[in-house]
Amino acid sequence: MSKSRISPFRSGRASAWLFASALLVFTAACGKKTPVQPPPPPPPAAPAPAAETQERPSITFTAEPSSIEKGQSAMLRWQVSNATEFSIDNGVGPVGSTGQRQVYPSATTTYTLSATGPGGTETKSVTVNVSSAPPPPPPAESHESSIDVINRDVKDIYFDYDSNTIRDDAQATLTSNAQVLKRVFASDPNILVNVEGNCDERGSAEYNIALGDRRATAAKEFLVQLGVPAERLRTISYGKEKPVCTDAAESCYQQNRHDHFAPAAQ
Repeated sequence: MSKSRISPFRSGRASAWLFASALLVFTAACGKKTPVQPPPPPPPAAPAPAAETQERPSITFTAEPSSIEKGQSAMLRWQVSNATEFSIDNGVGPVGSTGQRQVYPSATTTYTLSATGPGGTETKSVTVNVSSAPPPPPPAESHESSIDVINRDVKDIYFDYDSNTIRDDAQATLTSNAQVLKRVFASDPNILVNVEGNCDERGSAEYNIALGDRRATAAKEFLVQLGVPAERLRTISYGKEKPVCTDAAESCYQQNRHDHFAPAAQ
């Protein structure tokens, strides 16, 4: 039996059909629209640069001394930068950027300085410690009389011509005298002291009596301010009646322009 033979015509038709099919698929593929991918979103915008940060207030604040006895004072000192408003509490109130203030706290007190500016608010505190003054030492036992102590330890003070102003040297002497007198008065309730005002020989008797009285009064008032009991002091003016020197010279006049402190029994 002879093998089948494929007709060249049929073979050609098959090839043509395959070519047409491939061409149709290719055409269809070319005609199909490929979806367009959307562009990627833009990157987020960079944040705007932050405004320049303002500097916070800077404070220097001290109390000198930081420990005192009751009745004494302390000095507050401060310096502030980068601020526009400044204040200190506990009775001080608004202040400048730089300054000092003397304070007299009666008990331990903390002072706070507040400073406000564009950069915010800062505070700084200082404390002044207040302690009670120590009691005076007990008087040393002595067989000296109050009169002897006054005559020896209470010194005269001196004045300028035609003046009853307490000079600097007289202030120092009166401060020392006050300590002696307070001690004597505390131990002897019966002693009094006369403050005697004296003048040099120039001027009338009446004028010098008045001037001597002003000098004695000025010394008494100074002693009272230092804590000497006013009721234990008496004033008297001798004017120019009791000179200690009689030469007509300034060195002698100076000796006569003085206050003398004399004990007097009550």
